[in-house]
Parts: sequence; structure tokens; C-alpha cells
Amino acid sequence: MIHLTDVFVEYDNGVRALNGLNLSVDKGEFAFVVGSTGSGKSTFLRLLYREVAPSEGSVVVNGEDVANMKPADVPYLRRKLGIVFQDFKLLPQKNLWENLAFALRVIGASPRDIRRRIGDALALVGLTHRCDSFPHQMSGGEQQRAAIARALVNNPTLLIADEPTGNLDPDTSWEIMQLLDQINIRGATVLVATHDSQIVDRMKKRVIQLDSGYLIRDENKGTYQQIES
Repeated sequence: MIHLTDVFVEYDNGVRALNGLNLSVDKGEFAFVVGSTGSGKSTFLRLLYREVAPSEGSVVVNGEDVANMKPADVPYLRRKLGIVFQDFKLLPQKNLWENLAFALRVIGASPRDIRRRIGDALALVGLTHRCDSFPHQMSGGEQQRAAIARALVNNPTLLIADEPTGNLDPDTSWEIMQLLDQINIRGATVLVATHDSQIVDRMKKRVIQLDSGYLIRDENKGTYQQIES
């Protein structure tokens, strides 16, 4: 699903965000990406949906050469992905149904397909009863569920979540992570960047740890902090 080979990212200000990253994630995996602020987590995720281009190296996502992708092809890549942000990025002037419908109309989905996909996504995240609500009328947890529903309407093979529980209380955070786990069980590959050590320790998934742009740990059924033997 994801293959990075000798990837470097250096920004225009001279800051090197990734240093020779070599990493693969198989289809159907669930992995956490951890590390302190500035470790390269967000840069790594942004590479996958071509928000950032590598300075050197190869980035392949779902068989596509993202590193050398033409700008005109980037929207087509993103239609195959689900992306969830910490700050939700819902359209404030549209209700929940309209937020999801907007994501489908831009790809030319038919009205019948839009109704079906939105119904399925809202049922999965438990927000069918909130379809007429606007973002300001929903709690933080509901807004994050709404953002996940929006990410799911295109039936993505890869779901990318950047600090999805950063603004949520512990109970709501756990509910969101259980939802992401369900999505993974249904077949999607899931990558979650997080600072939430309790969630990582509790879920015992693959843990990819970055530090100053270097991959320093890649551990199956890992914890947030490496356990010394």
C-alpha cells in the first residue's frame, strides 16, 4: 500500500523534515506514527496525499508514484484516500449532510449514489440523527465523527488521520479510536499520527516512531514509549 525509499524532505527555509526514510505499510494494516513535535510525523503523512513533495527518494501509494505525480493528477489521488484532521475542516455554512454531499459532488457522483454513500457513512459513525445539524451545533466528538464520515464517503483504501483526538477528552478519544479500528477491520489501511500515549498503549498496534526526521523504531504491537529490556 505504501512504500517510501530513501526519502528526504527539506523545506525552503533549510529545515530538513525527513532524513532518508525507508518504510513500507501493507494493505489492511493499522499503524500509529509517534514522535515529539517536529519529529516529521505530519510531513510523512502529507507526503502520502502529495501536500508535500520529497526532495529526494521514492514515494509510492497504492501503486502510484506520488513523488513524480503531475499536479493535475493530485486530485485524483486524493479521491482514493480518506484524510482526517485535528481541526475537522468541516464547512461551517453547510449542515452535516451537505458537507458529505459536497465531497461526493466534486467527483461527479450521481444523486442516488450520494444518498447511499452518505447514509452508509453516517450509520457507521453513529450520526444519522445529526444529518441536518451544522458544525457549530455539534460537540467536538460529533464533529470528528463527521470528519471521519466525510473521509469515508469515497470508500478509501487508505485512511490518514493527523492527531484526530488532539482536541478531545479521553472518553471521546477512545470512541474515535474504536471507530477507526472498525474501519480498519472493514478493510481500509489506517495510519494515525498521535501524541496520545494512552491510546497507543491500549490498542497495541504497529508503532512507527520518528525523531528529527529519522525512523528510530518500527514495532508491531508496540507502546508509545519503547520498553527497555
